[in-house]
Amino acid sequence: MGKNKIIHVYGPTESTVFATYYEVNEVAEEDVNVPIGRPIRNTMLYVLNKTNRLQPIGVPGELCISGAGLARGYLNQPELTAEKFVANPFAPGERMYRTGDLARWLPDGNIEYLGRIDEQVKIRGHRIELGEVESALRSHESVKEATVIARKDEEGSAYLCAYFVANGNLGAAELRKRLSEMLPQYMIPSFFVRVEQMPLTPNGKLDRKALPSPEGTLERGTVYEAPRNALEETLANIWQGVLGVSAIGIADNFFELGGDSIKAIQISARLHAHHLKMEIKDLFQHPTIGELSSCLRPVGRTIDQGLVEGEVELTPIQRWFFEQNFTDRQHCNQAVMLHRKDGFDERIVREVLAKLAEHHDGLRMVYHPGSEGYTQRNRGMEGEVFHLEVRDVTGDQQAEEEVIQACATEIQASMDLGKGPLLKAGLFKTAEGDHLLLAVHHLVVDGISWRIVLEDLNTGYRQAMNGEAIRFPTKTDSYQAWAKALQGYANSGQVLEEAEYWQAVERAEVKPLRKDSEVGAGLMKDGRHVSLTLTEEQTEKLLKQVNKVYNTEINDILLTALGLAIGEWNDSKQAAIELEGHGREEIGHEVDISRTVGWFTTQYPVILEMEQSRELSYQIKTVKEHLRRVPNKGIGYGLLKYGKAAAEGRTWKLKPEVSFNYLGQFDQDVETGLFAGSRYGAGGSVSPNVERTSTLSINGMVLGGHLQLTIDYNGKAYEADTIESWQPGTSVIWKPSSSIVRIEERRKKRQAIYCSTNCPSKRWIKSTRHSCMWAK
Repeated sequence: MGKNKIIHVYGPTESTVFATYYEVNEVAEEDVNVPIGRPIRNTMLYVLNKTNRLQPIGVPGELCISGAGLARGYLNQPELTAEKFVANPFAPGERMYRTGDLARWLPDGNIEYLGRIDEQVKIRGHRIELGEVESALRSHESVKEATVIARKDEEGSAYLCAYFVANGNLGAAELRKRLSEMLPQYMIPSFFVRVEQMPLTPNGKLDRKALPSPEGTLERGTVYEAPRNALEETLANIWQGVLGVSAIGIADNFFELGGDSIKAIQISARLHAHHLKMEIKDLFQHPTIGELSSCLRPVGRTIDQGLVEGEVELTPIQRWFFEQNFTDRQHCNQAVMLHRKDGFDERIVREVLAKLAEHHDGLRMVYHPGSEGYTQRNRGMEGEVFHLEVRDVTGDQQAEEEVIQACATEIQASMDLGKGPLLKAGLFKTAEGDHLLLAVHHLVVDGISWRIVLEDLNTGYRQAMNGEAIRFPTKTDSYQAWAKALQGYANSGQVLEEAEYWQAVERAEVKPLRKDSEVGAGLMKDGRHVSLTLTEEQTEKLLKQVNKVYNTEINDILLTALGLAIGEWNDSKQAAIELEGHGREEIGHEVDISRTVGWFTTQYPVILEMEQSRELSYQIKTVKEHLRRVPNKGIGYGLLKYGKAAAEGRTWKLKPEVSFNYLGQFDQDVETGLFAGSRYGAGGSVSPNVERTSTLSINGMVLGGHLQLTIDYNGKAYEADTIESWQPGTSVIWKPSSSIVRIEERRKKRQAIYCSTNCPSKRWIKSTRHSCMWAK
């Protein structure tokens, strides 16, 4: 008699009976999520993101089904049929059913079901499955019942609130401690409420609406020291807004809450609105509210709030830009595409854009060539200070996207450096809401400037919606004032003392990167890219836990991983990398640029010494110490190279082939509640004919709770397989038990894998990241 088998199957009605199977060969441990398995014959499964891109192994997405078993649709419901049964982007002529289920591929080729997408909530940019938090709560032996819901505070920010029924004297502190051992920090509820019993509806189901408000029954579950005075209260409110964390006490550490140097500048900017001044270095030395409050000072001078006009000295980064003599230099922008489900009011958009151009003087810059190079002038409000195009593109979704992308690229290519404006926008009206393109030439904007612009866009739009006058926080010093102060700093003894340091860096002999083909840097149109995305849990650990061991910043960890990857790949003990910093450093002059829009970026080279044979802890500490030795975050390099001191017998020939830039977290800046990031791209921000300045360009940012690293490379110098095989695949793992940090470098040679005979392609796959659902 044959052995009995247990087969775990999954399948929505829309795919006839079932679509996957998983043979359960052994008893699963308690609370283990049994996979739903692999697709049955003649069925294809895809795990996709919001833009219909295949998700890598381990990254959650919507499970979609295609194949012979698919239903025709919903009877007499053509709209629902069109929404759920869509064209299969991977098999022309076939259909695909969007299940609405959240799933992910496992390394062994099975699929894990994670729940319904519509049961997820989004807290501070992180998508959270409430059932996972509830399961962790119920795992405590004293908890009889538990549920978790998302609530909103008075400012509209979402937070998690846990309700539980328990035996004995179980309190929130013990529960929070238990959850912190099982879940990432962003999944731990802000508040815990103990109830005698869960409220039920007449038919016996949980009545979520009847759950009591946290007020009065609130348990914080952590040692919380409330602000002791008005100053600490102000600081706590500002930290909560910038960090996206509720209930911050005066003993909470800024960096353990996810703070970094970019967020420190945002803290400084918001303090300025309260007429308070903070030195950035003070926050690094005193990272708690209790310590920092004693370092704050009243703003000692009044900054002119009128229009800034006239000539502006070019800064080092702008001189670098014009020195490159780029083709199509007018088409070198930074841009963002926003989405508002309820649509944008064109009148309000125009009002806000006009106010942005008036308030942020740097957005009105123009540039003219002269006998000694380009000159920069700050225009007044005469003429067109912004440009807005409005298009109604309602219609076929595929054509809609093509039209938006083409129009967005056309808008971005139309910048005129001599006449302006360098602020342009496109409003695209669609059936699913409106998409708003904001494009600004890179000469007048950088990553921190975008945070300021997006914050003011959100503020101004809300004010206009409510019939109020548009008022932004007071201006800080102008870009004109900064450029003048920078010139004074460039001629100071402090910068001149750095010359020998930078000349020693310039003299370094660095091994060239290996290439598949020896070609020049190439053009932007030759560029190709691959992306790496960490999970929310890995990102959370990287931002808030990794730094505890060696008192590091995120750049220390990312550059350690990058240096090790380059060293191993290039068979070299050195890695030459061009770093980009935010450039808003303290230069010893009375100048405040915390809310000033402009291009402040610094570029400077670092030579990382990487010894593959040494333990990881040694590598991390070596990189950290090397970066700390860079004088004033590298701002002096550009001043020496492009200032008057450049002609004093110094040579500047080092050109690292690898550039790296970490842009920080954009979750709170884009996901405001008023608008969100669009699923459409912003079009071509840079002309395809612009010359590349690096062979490999690596950019990172945190968006949607995930760290995203993009490696842009010269497609003429490298085959795609070469970059895929080198791609670090870095994941950061925190092990509390041993108090160490490990960085796993998955740079193993790709093994050839043969697809199952069920796979339509029936071909060899060179990469383990192949997205075919039949790959074993």
